[in-house]
Amino acid sequence: MKKSHDYHAIVIGSGPGGEGAAMGLVKQGVHIAVIERYQNIGGGCTHWGTIPSKALRHAVSRIIEFNHNPLYSNQTQFLRSSFSEILNHTVNVINQQTHVRQGFYERNHCDIFQGHAHFIDNHTIEILIPDGSTERLTAKKFVLACGSRPYHPPNIDFNNPRIYDSDSILNLQHDLNHVIIYGAGVIGCEYASIFRGLSIKVDLINTRNRLLSFLDQEMSDSLSYHLWNNGVVIRPNEELKKIEEVPDGIIVHLKSGKKIKAGCLLYANGRSGNTHSLSLKNVGLVADIRGMLKVNHLYQTEQPHIYAVGDIIGYPSLASTAYDQGRLASQAMIKGEVITNLSKDIPTGIYTIPEISSIGQTEQKLTAMKIPYEVGRAQFKHLARAQIIGMSVGSLKILFHRETKEILGVHCFGERAAEIIHIGQAIMEQKNGGNTLEYFVNTTFNYPTMAEAYRVAALNGINRLF
Repeated sequence: MKKSHDYHAIVIGSGPGGEGAAMGLVKQGVHIAVIERYQNIGGGCTHWGTIPSKALRHAVSRIIEFNHNPLYSNQTQFLRSSFSEILNHTVNVINQQTHVRQGFYERNHCDIFQGHAHFIDNHTIEILIPDGSTERLTAKKFVLACGSRPYHPPNIDFNNPRIYDSDSILNLQHDLNHVIIYGAGVIGCEYASIFRGLSIKVDLINTRNRLLSFLDQEMSDSLSYHLWNNGVVIRPNEELKKIEEVPDGIIVHLKSGKKIKAGCLLYANGRSGNTHSLSLKNVGLVADIRGMLKVNHLYQTEQPHIYAVGDIIGYPSLASTAYDQGRLASQAMIKGEVITNLSKDIPTGIYTIPEISSIGQTEQKLTAMKIPYEVGRAQFKHLARAQIIGMSVGSLKILFHRETKEILGVHCFGERAAEIIHIGQAIMEQKNGGNTLEYFVNTTFNYPTMAEAYRVAALNGINRLF
């Protein structure tokens, strides 16, 4: 007799990947359960990562805007706020997001269990509930959407009250005048912007020779200059040797021989997948050294009935892609195929101050591929809308094929960059010749708007052709 399972599918994790999978499955009429280890749904994205850090950034950028706008500030009295004070703003946003996302699960009749899940066998999981009891559930299939956590190297004591990671920094309460950030990836650069915006001294230690080397070099250089111009000390090509604790802070010793003293250290050098507590050995799965799992084009692991999405499958490790991966995994689970694929060009949104957003190819890649491209640029300081709102810093760059005028890449640096990029994305996705620079030349844009930058950049690029 065929065994009956409690659920057709169990989703472990309620972040963007888990939500995408859960909503995709219930819309197909599947009986599912969702397991979340934290007391509220939303995952790391809502509670420790994307939402709180972006809410922090927004509050800080508004403080900067106020202090630099002569309409509000007379340059003798500045608006000031501590890191701990603006954290209160993030709490409100997190609560609103949690409420909204909780409603999604309730309206769609998803069974939600709180606790830590691990596999007993191929079709059974055990949940350790906060009160100490356990519960076992069975399912035909599983979706692992457990997210990731900051990487903790064994030689660093994260119990030290002066040492933080990108999760625990949200519990920072004491006032700072100087912080060291080790790791100049996306998280490190974002927090460097936030702390410097609060007039806190920042040493940003980069283990590589330039910031965010995956970006178009012009965007990377713009960020480096802007951080430097605002007082961030960037230290490239450095590696940590040891951390020394002193009564009034810490001293970071670098392998180059340099020593830096500050009130605290934010270690932001990599992340690890949350697979360590799943007892994967009980289902014949092995994660890599950073806790990541390999999947195929259907998001199946080496065990075909176990799917994985989001941060635990690695690049690009974005909340936006995690949701789509969860949705596509739900299609694959029920239909045996992915009906639609992720766009080949995924926009990056980096919430430094100002923002950076890119899609498509960089100048460096196009040059290496020997593709005959041309560049169209628009400086924000020349746009009426930017002048009205005091947005003098920033630019839009369009890379296009000089013969076909096909748009190959769009790169934006400045406030609202992560929004502006989607206009370029929409045109790049057009088929049958619809992806062309001519669209921006021949389309009427509202005036004044930031979107007008596309028309300015397109005309600038057309003028380079001969």
